[in-house]
Amino acid sequence: MRTSLKTALKSVSAAAVLAAVASLPMTAHAGLFDDDEARKAILDLRNKVDALQKDVANKSDKNSALSLSDQGDQLRQEIAKLRGQVEVLSNELANTQQRQKDFYVDLDARLRKLEPQKVTIDGKEASVDLNEQKTYDAALNMFKGGDYKGAGAAFNDFLKRYPQSGYAPSAQYWVGNSLYAQRDYKGAIAAQQVVVKNYPDSPKVADAMLNIGSSYVELKDKAAAKKAWDALIAKYPESPAAQTGKEKLATLK
Repeated sequence: MRTSLKTALKSVSAAAVLAAVASLPMTAHAGLFDDDEARKAILDLRNKVDALQKDVANKSDKNSALSLSDQGDQLRQEIAKLRGQVEVLSNELANTQQRQKDFYVDLDARLRKLEPQKVTIDGKEASVDLNEQKTYDAALNMFKGGDYKGAGAAFNDFLKRYPQSGYAPSAQYWVGNSLYAQRDYKGAIAAQQVVVKNYPDSPKVADAMLNIGSSYVELKDKAAAKKAWDALIAKYPESPAAQTGKEKLATLK
């Protein structure tokens, strides 16, 4: 900008010189004035040039100040605009971070539901996953709803899918009960004997032995029923099943 200013000043100076020369009397061009007059004319010309230069410089300084002021206003507007954008982006970032946090909290909760859960089955703690629990509950609800055939099939399917499940002894026991409810007493005896043989530490063994005795009664085999209940009372004397076995023994004739 300084370069352009200098150029302008030179141009103005040249113009001023020409104007000053043009304003001299025609006699000066003819060489009809003396040295004093010539020096005076040159001095006046120089004074006019200096005045014009100062005026141009002052105007240039004012224009420069106005230009800087305009640039400052533009910069302030740009800064305000950028600050607004930063505020919007900061808000979006905060919302995104919160959404991500909520997503991971929800995902963690869902994964925890899918993870195996600790449950107590017949007094023993076992680890059971969600599908395993749902499958067992669905089969049990069939039995409670009176669909004994469907329940038996569902419990057998459960045992195939989850042979090591903590619910396995119970599932096998309910297979026997489903058969008993369908009056398949021989099938019920066979199913309950699997409970006694395969799950000797399960509390369901006592109930299975009680059911075996009841199945023999239905088959009119009182001797076998008595034998089954006697074994029950001897092995699990404090169990509720043993108490029921004693009561049933008293009714045998």
